[in-house]
Amino acid sequence: MVLQLRRWLPDRELIVVGDITYAALEWLDAVRPHVSAITRLRLDAALYEPAPPRVPETPGRPRKKGPRLPTLEHVLHDPGTCWQRFRVSHWYGRSERELEIATGTAVWYHSGLPVVPLRWVLVRDPAAELDPTAFLCTQESLTPVEILSYFVRRWQIEVTFEEVRAHLGVETQRQWLDFPPVRSQGGSPKWTLGRST
Repeated sequence: MVLQLRRWLPDRELIVVGDITYAALEWLDAVRPHVSAITRLRLDAALYEPAPPRVPETPGRPRKKGPRLPTLEHVLHDPGTCWQRFRVSHWYGRSERELEIATGTAVWYHSGLPVVPLRWVLVRDPAAELDPTAFLCTQESLTPVEILSYFVRRWQIEVTFEEVRAHLGVETQRQWLDFPPVRSQGGSPKWTLGRST
């Protein structure tokens, strides 16, 4: 669907936002050349430095990754982590929220799967009301605040869809029209609007 949307809108910048279900290396690798993807990221994801430049005439396969980086769980509890405070607008229904953010770039790798370069963003709440959360973005040039701003817009869209389902019955059986059964001469059921009889 994402690649079809890119074909329909070849000149538009597309940013796709999803929950942690979409933090899958194969999916991210497939869409990364065409759109910018932003999703949640596991705190124990295996992150690495990029592979060093390959020396000419070096035997063997090119390296896919450099040295292993600390997990984001380790970064979260490391006293040496550099945190910056930002105010993020519309944070999950609030008008504004002050958050502490740490960020960096890495490649995400798992044996047998593609290597995906990304920017990670680690977020913690100074008031300790929210659990720490990590995000990834396949466009490394976006700033942490831009990444979070794009992600929280998803919440507004989800609330709108939920209200449409609740009040108008969209994507439920409430929108089906119940016509009387229509039968052909052979007595077999025929399709009516919304469902078969």
